[in-house]
Amino acid sequence: MIKFSEMPYERPDLETVRGEYAALTERLKAAQSYDEAKTVFLEEEALDRRVSTQSNLATVRNSIDTRDEFYDGEMTFWNGAYPVLQECAQVWTAAMLASPFRGDFEAEFGTLWSLNAEIELKTFSPEIMPDLQKENDLTLEYQKLTASVQVEFEGKTWTGPQMGVFKTEPDDKRRLAAWKASGQWYKDHQADLDRIYDELVHLRDGMGKKLGYEGYTTLGYYRMGRNCYGREDVEKFRAAVVKYLVPVADSIRREQAKRLGKEYPLSYADEALFFRSGNPRPVGSADDILAMGKKFYSELSPETGAFFDMMLDGELLDVLSKEGKQPGGYCTMIEDYGAPFIFANFNGTQGDVEVVTHEAGHAFAAWLNRDRVPYSYVWPGMEACEVHSMSMEFMAWPWAEGFFGPDARKFRYSHLAAALTFIPYGTMVDHFQHIVYEKPDMTPAERHAVWKELIGVYQPWLKLDGDIPFFGEGEGWQRQSHIYQNPFYYIDYCLAQTVSLEFWALLQRDRKLAWERYMAYARQGGSRTFTELLENAGLESPFEEKCLREVCAAAKDWLDGYDLTGIQ
Repeated sequence: MIKFSEMPYERPDLETVRGEYAALTERLKAAQSYDEAKTVFLEEEALDRRVSTQSNLATVRNSIDTRDEFYDGEMTFWNGAYPVLQECAQVWTAAMLASPFRGDFEAEFGTLWSLNAEIELKTFSPEIMPDLQKENDLTLEYQKLTASVQVEFEGKTWTGPQMGVFKTEPDDKRRLAAWKASGQWYKDHQADLDRIYDELVHLRDGMGKKLGYEGYTTLGYYRMGRNCYGREDVEKFRAAVVKYLVPVADSIRREQAKRLGKEYPLSYADEALFFRSGNPRPVGSADDILAMGKKFYSELSPETGAFFDMMLDGELLDVLSKEGKQPGGYCTMIEDYGAPFIFANFNGTQGDVEVVTHEAGHAFAAWLNRDRVPYSYVWPGMEACEVHSMSMEFMAWPWAEGFFGPDARKFRYSHLAAALTFIPYGTMVDHFQHIVYEKPDMTPAERHAVWKELIGVYQPWLKLDGDIPFFGEGEGWQRQSHIYQNPFYYIDYCLAQTVSLEFWALLQRDRKLAWERYMAYARQGGSRTFTELLENAGLESPFEEKCLREVCAAAKDWLDGYDLTGIQ
């Protein structure tokens, strides 16, 4: 197998690619039989993969070192190319939908491709091409800015991800100082953060109106490819979160305050510390964590064992945090090689282990479905993808001792507690964005005020004060890259976390059945809508109030009865 470092990158000639798409579209229109049309369709699939492979190689290598001038230049090229390629895709998609052989395609490949194609056509017109290019430029500016985080702390300079270990430091003064130092970097760059987002909001609002919508929200849902639920369903889910989950999360934080000997509500710095003796830490080096990941996947199933060996052999993980590296983590696919790639920033916290389980959950599902036709069926929607990853985290619990050693008990408690307390935060991110795009002319100060107000609804356990101005003044949302780069994405994590809690509850009763249902879910790839994927795997939809009510009750019972004897 070719290693990632050996995969050749070559910028495609944009005019040549446009010509190839145009020629394929004309051949599709001229096809006299389904066999002829299908041959053209498969050629277009191969072209899509080839272009996407080069785009993803450039993106990953730029993420690994944002200072690399060559790949920085390539990202400038791609940011201009994407809207052009999107126009080509729109013309092709329209021809597919209008083809006299559409019924034949649907008979062979199902109707989801045509449903998604109809949604795709609602997201673009040549009129907004300059706006899309500008949007790409602004999101790249945000990426570069946040990748440049340099925090002066205790006489040394640290990147943003590297500060993570200090922000969960058991020593109160040191932990608070770390939070203040990190927050200060964002305060120092407040003007740019406000300007970039303000431009993005107005740009997106304008795109929505140019396409005939009320603003951006409808366009945003279409761009996310939502094909089985809408705003009303999300609002119903948000209401259930406030009703069932916020009280459970609040009780978790109250118990945390007691363990820490802190007053309730908690400061941001104190919320980050689950145990007075310190949060669970993985044992060993990054190589040790990856070695334990290999053991976990080899013992979990034959399929996961073969998958993770392939990832290691192909150098398809870049996990060390270093200067110039983009913050965060993600999984993508290098299509022509059928190879997922995992990007992360290890920083010595339990998040390092969760990367190996979470991002590899994405990668495993994509690898299982790497040969699907059409290629769009490899990945389901974002909310469905996140089920693969978040549920895989829970699958790893029996191997916690190998990852965490003596901190394994701490890990199981804090992992479940963190899942429950995350959903209110993620739901708040979604609610915030709905308000922002409903009122695009708000000032930056008004947006910060909205965030601060929503904290009172979704995170009532947080104390808003002057200890850490960036967070206390309602500006902490600016660290959430999805708000800038992928509007309306974040609720997907919350829906998926709810489903992952279904898997967690099932794991407590029947591990074999839980894994069978996980594989039944994952093997479908993106061939069905989110709600159909769940139904086919015997899982509840998170849009049903019963789902959140039951997982909350089960998780609270488990946490209340969990033995923390000897753990401070």
